[in-house]
Amino acid sequence: MVYLLFLHTSSFPVPKEDWLMSQVYRRGILNSTCLMNNLSHSQSKLKHNVAKQIFVECNHKFIYCEVPKVGCSNWKKIIILLTMNLSRKANEVQQDLIHRTPLLKRLSSYPSDYQDKLLTSYTKVMFTRDPLERLVSAYRDKLLHSEPYYSITVANEIKAMFRKNKNSTEKVTFQEFVNFILTKNQEHLDIHWKPMFLLCDPCNIHYDILGKFETLGQDSDHVLRNIGAPEDLHYPNFKTHSSEKRTSGDITQEYLRKLSSEQIEKIKKLYQMDFALFNYPYDFKMNLYETDTV
Repeated sequence: MVYLLFLHTSSFPVPKEDWLMSQVYRRGILNSTCLMNNLSHSQSKLKHNVAKQIFVECNHKFIYCEVPKVGCSNWKKIIILLTMNLSRKANEVQQDLIHRTPLLKRLSSYPSDYQDKLLTSYTKVMFTRDPLERLVSAYRDKLLHSEPYYSITVANEIKAMFRKNKNSTEKVTFQEFVNFILTKNQEHLDIHWKPMFLLCDPCNIHYDILGKFETLGQDSDHVLRNIGAPEDLHYPNFKTHSSEKRTSGDITQEYLRKLSSEQIEKIKKLYQMDFALFNYPYDFKMNLYETDTV
């Protein structure tokens, strides 16, 4: 499919009005880009893989679409506290609890007609992040740490594709990781690096609040106040691997410099709709990379 990109770069600054105006601005860009690219299908049934990404919290009529690497673990901790009506800090919820608790209900667990009812009556929220920063964050978190599925199973698949010595014990490089992603159909990518618009389908689910990782504190507070969460409940400011620096713009550029110009162009194309829909700068400085060979 060829997309008509409605691209917004630094020449389209986000207005400095209040938070509600910034939401109107974000929604306007999203809606116009959806329209230009024929991504809105009002009669279409919600895809099962999208319904699986969406969490439902009934006490506060809250719907949250999970985009991995955009602070979703902390949002799931908040949903657990809201569900249990507990007055605690989100960082008191153990990390492993979010992977094994029955308290987190996915939209996919409800009948399809009831899904529609929830989507029209609950406050719907999704958060996004700069697509390339999210990609680097996924690589650092999943391929450089010891979670067996990614550091062994996925890593071995990548090594088998790109290394002569498939039994090499060296960690997968960022270049190999990017080349691996580029061999896949975007619909079948792992959720940690799948384009955000495919995870949450914002052209067909009309999210009431469009949050950004870049304004996480402000946006999260507005979400919590909007749904009537306890006044003392706030989004926590910490990361899983606390000894490591959070993936920032500078760290992202460090990794992007390891890529060739061809890789940069291909990876930008893969995430082109995320750049356009969520208003992230697409015109990356082309002196990012040091060489045209990998």
